[in-house]
Amino acid sequence: MATSAHQTNIPAALTALVPRLREICGEDGVLTDLSRRRVYESDGLTYHRATPGVVALPTTTAQVAAVVSLCAEHGVPYVPRGAGTGLSAGALPHADGVLLVTSRMRRVVEIDPENECAVVEPGVTNLDITRAAAPHGYYYAPDPSSQQVCSVGGNVAENSGGAHCLKYGFTSGHVRGLEIVTPSGEVVELGGKATGAHGYDLIGAFIGSEGTLGVATRVTVSLTRSPQKTVTLLSAFTSMDAGGEAVGAIIAAGVLPSAIEMMDALAIEAAEAAVACGYPAGAAAVLVVELDGPTSEVDAQVERVTELCAASGSFETRTASGAVERALIWKGRKSAFAAVGRISPAYIVQDGVVPRTALGEVLGRIAALSAESGIRVANVFHAGDGNLHPLVLFDDAEPGAGERAEEVSGAILDLCVEHGGSITGEHGVGVDKACKMPRMYSDDDLTTFDLFRRAFDPAGIANPDKLLPTPRLCGERPGVRTGVHPLVESGQAEQF
Repeated sequence: MATSAHQTNIPAALTALVPRLREICGEDGVLTDLSRRRVYESDGLTYHRATPGVVALPTTTAQVAAVVSLCAEHGVPYVPRGAGTGLSAGALPHADGVLLVTSRMRRVVEIDPENECAVVEPGVTNLDITRAAAPHGYYYAPDPSSQQVCSVGGNVAENSGGAHCLKYGFTSGHVRGLEIVTPSGEVVELGGKATGAHGYDLIGAFIGSEGTLGVATRVTVSLTRSPQKTVTLLSAFTSMDAGGEAVGAIIAAGVLPSAIEMMDALAIEAAEAAVACGYPAGAAAVLVVELDGPTSEVDAQVERVTELCAASGSFETRTASGAVERALIWKGRKSAFAAVGRISPAYIVQDGVVPRTALGEVLGRIAALSAESGIRVANVFHAGDGNLHPLVLFDDAEPGAGERAEEVSGAILDLCVEHGGSITGEHGVGVDKACKMPRMYSDDDLTTFDLFRRAFDPAGIANPDKLLPTPRLCGERPGVRTGVHPLVESGQAEQF
């Protein structure tokens, strides 16, 4: 039994729950020691931090249901968390609640090549599905940059995408069935191995709900047949505009790559410092273009893409000669987020989306924002579908630098909405973007969203304070607002 010394700073309301949590998850499945709880104080967006009240690490659906039921019984909030690689503070813990971590639920339950699907637990990593399916000639198409460590439960919660979403789409297009634990602790089955469904699309509603409608404890995903041939090209340009022109030309030509990624000079500098990826010297922008499919089709597309890049001003285009060169090209792109740590003490990752036709103008406006504010911005993005990932760099040891970076980060999202885009493409809303939801949705829209959420979670205990701007102010539970909030009325807070 843990002593009070090990339960440092645990809220009184949670102290009484610890023995019952240990009965459910075992002695090693409940963390109360402050130093161990602090390991979980943020997800991949480390700008937002909070120490969880208690950490529970269940290993079965029954344990998840028991933990959630206990929270519901006592009105204690809980926050689901997978691998913690999210980038919107969607798994930010609740200081007075239970952090429910599914990382120990990592069984690949079944690979079913006959039905072209797999059944997995939420802690299974994205890439492990592909490894398990590869001997059968299949793979799992969604591939966030963190696919080696990100888990399927988190992919479902955030509707994750990845570099290849241009051709293969997001997580929502690859999930056939879910086993979920609702906020009351009930275990519910949605869908299954069949590819069709009738009635209300509850699977579609659950995917991307960021843990506010429950916890996924088992996921049935579609598998994609491995392509006959895959080719990766790297094309370098002397300007971002030229790279953007090449992207437009490729799409206009009717070529559908599985991925078109773009990086600017600052992102390239960071990647080179971190992983020595060997991108062409002097490039102001590079495109990573991947093509897959039947051999004859891919060969023709490689020739066409090379021509289009040259016509748009590329000064060098390389074609990976094999798996090793292909991996090195992708290593530079997929390490970009972490790599900026080589050139900046801290950064904020953003995730806005714009129509492809607006890419040039928006990138120009981002450059102007950077120049005006003195805040550097490195650009890495899924160019094919206009999903921007600007990295706003700052020194967190400098007073006020974080606040200035947040202002630039928010202004970039405003630019995206202004140009007909969205505040997020694949990272989710979480805490980081909740205040921007009113920029896209009316009060009636947000009230409808909230009513839907409350149908699943009337007590407001499932990942509170995330996704929706209701609560509009920190510390409130979800609920339809009636009247003006007292802090707004007194001028102490702003309500969008």
